[in-house]
Amino acid sequence: MEKIDIPRKTVYRLSLYQRCLQKFREQKVDTVSSEDLAKAAGVKSTQLRKDLGHVGQFGTRGLGYSVTTLSGAISGVMGLTMLQPVVMVGVGNLGSALLRYSGFRKEGFEIIAAFDAEPANVKATTEQMGVPVYDVKEMGRYVNAHGVRMAIIAVPESAGQGVADILVASGVQAILNFSPAVLTVPDEVVVNHVDLAAELSSLSFFVS
Repeated sequence: MEKIDIPRKTVYRLSLYQRCLQKFREQKVDTVSSEDLAKAAGVKSTQLRKDLGHVGQFGTRGLGYSVTTLSGAISGVMGLTMLQPVVMVGVGNLGSALLRYSGFRKEGFEIIAAFDAEPANVKATTEQMGVPVYDVKEMGRYVNAHGVRMAIIAVPESAGQGVADILVASGVQAILNFSPAVLTVPDEVVVNHVDLAAELSSLSFFVS
């Protein structure tokens, strides 16, 4: 199915709305108003309605949105109607912690394999996790063979670009980068960079 052209910031907010809708479903809420959904997502209701205009015409004046219907529509637009396979590269402290996180499947993602350059990490992590961990030398072949399009990178800065190059050459189209490395990728590949140190640094401005 052809992707709808949606601004990147809107795509991010749609993912927030989806998470909120999942929480409403868990609470057995059938219908939610735009005001309540916007409040749960931390945005203005006018912004919410504008964003949902990219998804379709939903909601009934005075009644709100069907939680199930809207969640299904957002899942379709976001490509989350089935579990999206993801690979993890780097199973050190951060990578191992991410592998232990149980919320990915609930959000529509499944880490199907992980890779590391240290044989000791490969053996130990394979035994501890439900995710198979392979030597990083097998990464390109595995990604290509399994049609993986998303990856998480949690490797040292010196290894970041090299890992990204192999992933992109093997067909990966989207990367969540926890490495300090600033990655250079083709225009058609999307990289979301998560710099924990930079986030803490920016927060320190507000601490008196």
